[in-house]
Amino acid sequence: MSTPDPARWLRRTMAKMPQFGLARVPDAPLPLVRDLWPGDATRGANLLRGEIEIGGVIFRLTTSTFTDAASPAPARLAAHGFTWLRDLRALGTDAARMHARSMVAAWMETGATEPQAQLPEVAGARIAAWLGHYDFFAASADDGFRQALMARLVNDARNLSAALPAEQIDARALTAIKGLVAAAVALPEQTGFMARALKLLPHEITRQVLPDGMHCERSPAQLLCALQDLIEIRTLLQAGQSQMPAGLVSAIERMAPVLRALRHGDGGFALFNGTREENPAQIEQVLTQAGRTGRVPSTMPDGGFQRLSAGRSLLIIDSGKPAGPGLDRTAHAGTLAFELSVGRDRMIVNCGAAPTASGEWRDAARATAAHSTLVIADTSSSEVRENGLGRKPEIVEQQRQEAGGAHWLEMSHDGWQRVFGALHRRRLYMADSGDDIRGEDAIEASSPQPYAIRFHLHPTVDASLQQDGEAVLLRLPSGSGWRLRADGARITLEESVYLGGTTPRKAEQVVLSGYEDGPQQVKWAITRVG
Repeated sequence: MSTPDPARWLRRTMAKMPQFGLARVPDAPLPLVRDLWPGDATRGANLLRGEIEIGGVIFRLTTSTFTDAASPAPARLAAHGFTWLRDLRALGTDAARMHARSMVAAWMETGATEPQAQLPEVAGARIAAWLGHYDFFAASADDGFRQALMARLVNDARNLSAALPAEQIDARALTAIKGLVAAAVALPEQTGFMARALKLLPHEITRQVLPDGMHCERSPAQLLCALQDLIEIRTLLQAGQSQMPAGLVSAIERMAPVLRALRHGDGGFALFNGTREENPAQIEQVLTQAGRTGRVPSTMPDGGFQRLSAGRSLLIIDSGKPAGPGLDRTAHAGTLAFELSVGRDRMIVNCGAAPTASGEWRDAARATAAHSTLVIADTSSSEVRENGLGRKPEIVEQQRQEAGGAHWLEMSHDGWQRVFGALHRRRLYMADSGDDIRGEDAIEASSPQPYAIRFHLHPTVDASLQQDGEAVLLRLPSGSGWRLRADGARITLEESVYLGGTTPRKAEQVVLSGYEDGPQQVKWAITRVG
């Protein structure tokens, strides 16, 4: 049993004791705050049918979800967080309004005492969602509903203030603080909320936003979530005419260019560390709200990503150490993996993510074999565990050079040092035209190791193995043709799966297999043809 935190216990006790001069419950939020992000009317219509899509999986979402222990955890967390209110608002019908109101009423009656409902990040999301959509579902309700809602908001905000700082040290901590800031602005008589939030926020920004603008979890999806939260906090502080804490504005200015750097030409994300393509319109909305930012970086030394661009071709590479303990909940074993797109066409990808799928599917997507990189003996370069990583690379090195528009990148990692005594080296080259991309993968070990180099193809790529077995021809949706060939390995075309979109799709992968007892080095090239 863990030892109670005396300071946290004292804060919670004081927050619940009337003799500490708690202010009265207001009749309505003052001022009204509005959720920044557009919802999806189609998702809103699905909510009326009791369905919600989370991470590509459809779950039931009804009033019983709040208390049904048999409901999957993703569905229950989403239910208690109420961020889906924006989809009902986007639908905009009276039926959507009444459904939102009935769900909130049911939660206040049965869901408030559920343990998941009081997690700081869930409470923060719910408080911000209720206040941000108050005019949609509550302003026209009867006095009894509005009074109960305001009393619940005040009570939840007090509990949240007492629970902070949260035990979660990843992006979820920012969501919790956002909820407290929203409560502080909309409930100005509760004078302690803002002071508490502004005391915690600068530390979280410093800890979570790396100097180059990448988020500490090294996930494009979590970078998006963190940036959204910080933009909302900035907007709330402006609405409340409160002083901006140190580092908030500069953090947003650093994060937005990195978010752009991790997008392909179709506007969606590169698939690293629990990330799927996501909605390009939503990403663009966040970037618009971020405001003026700097130029897109080509290298992110703190976050450990590289972006090589020439002509219409773009390579995005994971060249950094995996996230550390407590920050690796979405981490994949994809060190030195890359993705390649040409214009709006994705060519070589990672398989993506299945964060809400069963453990077997989720872990398979996190394995090294699900990424476009080298894998030794079907063993991942990082040990994939349910809530993070075990063994993983400790030393990841990269060196980049550019000349005349061409790019060279040399990288290595020691993820297999303890299990095989092996080091993986990867060299990449992109010509100034973008039409000639070359690579070299090598294993440094005292004895030969069985290995494969995988190039997962996007489902829209048409692949065919040449009759001589020396190369694979790749045809992109735009009609452009490319050839992938290799020296020192067998080339095969095998099945794969793509989890980057809204639903899983069949795909293919090019696999280079080293010859038994042969050289532990393969040179390969991807060149445009025709």
